[in-house]
Amino acid sequence: MTIRLPGADGTFRTYEPRTESTAYSVGSAPLVSRTVFSAAHVVADPYADTTPDGPAAVDWDATLAFRRHLWAHGLGVAEAMDTAQRGMGLDWAGAAELIRRSASEAKAVGGRIACGAGTDQLVPADRPADLATVRAAYEEQLALVEDCGAQAILMASRALTAAARGPEDYLAVYGHLLRQASEPVVLHWLGPMFDPALDGYWGSTDLDAATETFLKVIAEHPDKVDGVKISLLDAQREIDLRRRLPRGVRCYTGDDFHYPELIAGDDQGFSHALLGIFDPLGPLAAEAVRVLDRGDAKGFRELLDPTVELSRHLFAAPTRFYKTGVVLLAWLAGHQSHFTMVGGLQSARSLPHLARAYELADRLGLFPDPELAEVRMTSLLTVYGATQ
Repeated sequence: MTIRLPGADGTFRTYEPRTESTAYSVGSAPLVSRTVFSAAHVVADPYADTTPDGPAAVDWDATLAFRRHLWAHGLGVAEAMDTAQRGMGLDWAGAAELIRRSASEAKAVGGRIACGAGTDQLVPADRPADLATVRAAYEEQLALVEDCGAQAILMASRALTAAARGPEDYLAVYGHLLRQASEPVVLHWLGPMFDPALDGYWGSTDLDAATETFLKVIAEHPDKVDGVKISLLDAQREIDLRRRLPRGVRCYTGDDFHYPELIAGDDQGFSHALLGIFDPLGPLAAEAVRVLDRGDAKGFRELLDPTVELSRHLFAAPTRFYKTGVVLLAWLAGHQSHFTMVGGLQSARSLPHLARAYELADRLGLFPDPELAEVRMTSLLTVYGATQ
């Protein structure tokens, strides 16, 4: 069978889908050589009568089922991160409920979980908030995560970006939070390509100066920092930074462009992973790390390197809309029954972009049922009127 896919130039190409998927077993041994989190998306409730600027309507059963899918393959779940549309449709009330439910589910099935704590209860009308208000918002979210028994990821804050006058304010806010954290946290540096409102984080648009402030926060509280997640899409900067981390502080790559080489590492170290692309790549990514666990770095790269083309496509500028492709692939793979997103963001990418994502994912064998994926992609094309 073949399917006609639209290109960005308005022409159509004929594509012949795979007839078999690549199966990866569940219930295998845990991953040991690297700590790997998948930043997981939420599944919207397609029948809720809501609007893009209304409260998020989440299908909790499908959302938790997807997390069980990731845990079954040995991956950790990074919950309520930007992949889950924090600040892009999912408000703090929805994120708080997501954290509670996912943390409870993780405890029930023995899955590893870490949850994002930020300041997104400070809605735009409240900005710029003062530093005390920003700190209190962080404290509220950190307390919830810890009360749920999950590890905390201190997310980058739009409100802090707006309120801070310089590096000293970041040092003060993060120092206060780390001193009161009950367990070591992950610090997240999210670049402006993922969220333009975070431009100048750590008190400077000069990344070298920002790096010095970031490292100073860690150096002053090394016992309270489990690791750092770097999402700057700059492999060399991540390598340079991880080589300067205090002993025992991990580097979790958030680089969806260069993750194979960063996870594989070099003779001076490697990165663990906390990645949005490991949402659609979950089973394949877990298998690649198990190959690495056996000391086969070459085999690891042979599995993961071919996925980079798909990842770079999904995370192409404007990068913050990568979530649309992630949810498309979850639908095509049969993890949810519809292609609807919180905030209506299923419309955030063009049809040619989605068609290319389908083609690249199919070539990788990511769809457990290629025929189902083809049928669903054809139905999407029909909705758009692309019926050549």
